[in-house]
Amino acid sequence: MRQRRQRTSAMPLFVTAAVAYTANVALGTAVATRVIDTSNFRWVHHALYIATCVTTAAAAVTGLFWAEPRRASHRAALVLLPAAAPLAAIAYLGTHGRRHPLIALAAAPFILAGLVCSLRPADRK
Repeated sequence: MRQRRQRTSAMPLFVTAAVAYTANVALGTAVATRVIDTSNFRWVHHALYIATCVTTAAAAVTGLFWAEPRRASHRAALVLLPAAAPLAAIAYLGTHGRRHPLIALAAAPFILAGLVCSLRPADRK
């Protein structure tokens, strides 16, 4: 009988972090292109940013310390960790001008890579 390979137990956190990041980028893009006017509810973008930071941190910490299978979870968390730098920097470097979206998009490869690694079945050896 063929055994199914187990995915990381932290996978839902990686998915949630990716969804929060994608929603934040989509809203930010819509505001920047003036498709949506958030002048009366700017807090939504801030709430999505906080949700992105919290879920990214939760996925990384869970993957590093508690999730099973250990090797696959650890790999996914290590790939996700560099996303913390641009996510942390964006709060201090200002929100107006060209560098805001560039810094925000700098987290994208790491969030995507963490998601892909968490969705991959764990190697059994």
